[in-house]
Amino acid sequence: MKIALWIVFALITALWTGTVLISAELTSWLASAMGLGQAGDVITNVGQWPVPAWLGLLIDPAWIEGLQTVWGDVVGWLGQSGPALGSVASWLVPLMWIVWGVVMLLLLAAAVACHFLLGKVSRPSGLTRRAA
Repeated sequence: MKIALWIVFALITALWTGTVLISAELTSWLASAMGLGQAGDVITNVGQWPVPAWLGLLIDPAWIEGLQTVWGDVVGWLGQSGPALGSVASWLVPLMWIVWGVVMLLLLAAAVACHFLLGKVSRPSGLTRRAA
């Protein structure tokens, strides 16, 4: 049971780290594009992004198109801020990694607590090992 706990912890850690990594990279890219005045190009590229066939099997394409529309609106709104967005990204990306670290510490503390609690749980008498 303890092994399963740590496997679940590793999977959650990988998903959380990947999410923050992708978010940080996307934020940096978006800030640099906005800082260079390429908001129109970003809006056009987001709206014309083709949905991969494998993703269309997992998620409804209409949902993805709606997401693209919302993302285009957000990019357009952020495009009005222009170069100021670059200064926001200079503290936003480190803030994302600080939040990542805090969440990782909480996850680790929960996993360690569960590990010790699993050690304290006694096995039913039928499952105990008997010396032969």
